[in-house]
Amino acid sequence: MESILLAYIGIGIMLTLSGLGSIYGVTITANASIGAMKKNPDKFGNYLILSAIPSTQGLYGFLGYFLLSKHLVDTVTFFQATAIFSVSLMLGILCLLSAIRQAQAGANAINGIGSGFDLFGRSLILIVFAELYPIIGIAAVFLIGNAI
Repeated sequence: MESILLAYIGIGIMLTLSGLGSIYGVTITANASIGAMKKNPDKFGNYLILSAIPSTQGLYGFLGYFLLSKHLVDTVTFFQATAIFSVSLMLGILCLLSAIRQAQAGANAINGIGSGFDLFGRSLILIVFAELYPIIGIAAVFLIGNAI
């Protein structure tokens, strides 16, 4: 197998997993938002923000591609391709799981807001905690990308 193929497979996995996480996550929060709007339609802005938060993981996967794209050349070595594959897989898994878990927390917040509780600000802080790990993953992509 050509080394460049291994690198591109890693990039493809990263983009796929991060995108799937965002798709699944936004669907979870959007479903909760639709249910909450039936009870409390005046809080649509809060629902919108909480529904959009899991979409950032898909953007992190795309950013990971841009950080690694300079290494996607025919002369990439097997070592470099393995590093690209590994770090891409790491970021993809982080983004997938983070988006889903973030969405589950967001859905709980949306349900609470829909029931009339004033939870937006405090919930937003807690929900964003799951964002830290894909950001650390992006930092790892940047550092490893610069090291190879």
